Amino acid sequence: MSRPVTRCKDPVRVLRIRIKDRHASSLAGMARAVNFVWNYCNDLSLQIFRRERRFASGIEIQRYLNGASKEGLAVGSAVFQQIAEEYATRRKQHRKVKLRWRRPAGARRSLGWIPFKARSVVWRHGQAHFQGLHPGVWDSYGLAGYEFGAGCISEDSRGRWYLNVTVKVKSARPNEANLDLGIDLGLKTFAGFSDERLPNVDAQRFYRDLEPALATAQRARRKSRVKAIHARIANRRKDFLHQLSTRLAREYGAIFVGNVNASALAKGQHSKSVLDAGWSTFRTMLRYKCDDAGVWFDEVDEAFSTQTCSCCASRTGPKGVAGPGIREWKRIHCETTHDRDRNAARNILAVGRDRLAGGIPALSAQAAVGHD
Repeated sequence: MSRPVTRCKDPVRVLRIRIKDRHASSLAGMARAVNFVWNYCNDLSLQIFRRERRFASGIEIQRYLNGASKEGLAVGSAVFQQIAEEYATRRKQHRKVKLRWRRPAGARRSLGWIPFKARSVVWRHGQAHFQGLHPGVWDSYGLAGYEFGAGCISEDSRGRWYLNVTVKVKSARPNEANLDLGIDLGLKTFAGFSDERLPNVDAQRFYRDLEPALATAQRARRKSRVKAIHARIANRRKDFLHQLSTRLAREYGAIFVGNVNASALAKGQHSKSVLDAGWSTFRTMLRYKCDDAGVWFDEVDEAFSTQTCSCCASRTGPKGVAGPGIREWKRIHCETTHDRDRNAARNILAVGRDRLAGGIPALSAQAAVGHD
């Protein structure tokens, strides 16, 4: 079955490249200048709102920054313009009159951040040239083959700096694989699959495994050790999610995932387990990797997927408070025994296929004739 492919002509990806530590002091000076300009934009926008009861646009704020590059700051006018645009965008996004101040020092110091426009960073002779600085990086992408767009230089909690830049990549040809896959995300079983040949993936314990070591370091007030453990937890989670999402995008032609609301569940009693699972990150990885591989990807409504029989469509599955603890159940009328996660994945796949067929007029017409 042919599938519609809705991808942009030149997909844009963000590359994150580690900058060598010897440039940390220079970048920290630039970040302090960025903090100063951000706080100025914040104060200026607040004053304009109090005086005129309106929000200043990014272009208007830029006019007040003309000539600021002559004041001895460590960044130039191109960075000032990007700061003003970013400030106006975030203020509109969060619907606030005033955003948080960027703190250059103290216990709640803001991590370093230096935005830049497209073509502000140029790759020459194995180095990234930016604002008179030539930082060396660990090039694992072959950066000479890309044209850099907008992005930023950012700092993590351990004082390491990264170049985050957008690049255009070539569109992939549609994947010719005919296999479709439904995925049900959960806490006990991280991913239940509709394909019986693919074993379900148990939930990992990235945070729980290192929680005792983290508690010991926190009681000893070893801040550097605490940051290192948090980084290790995040890196283990990303490695697991990257490997799983890459394997699925290579083997299947269409993938459908349930739209479980991770942010809402993270406010409940299972918040640690929900955040440790990384559902949203996994779906984001699947989305862009499927786009690169020419695979159809969609998030579908998973309502009642665990209660509905995937054979006869009757809603007789486990319900109530005791429902999540029932991992297998049997439908009496059709005499089918269901694995909870695989049954939900089959229902998600069925919903995804209906949506996929709805996007193809020929299939929709055939379905209508057959229904009549």
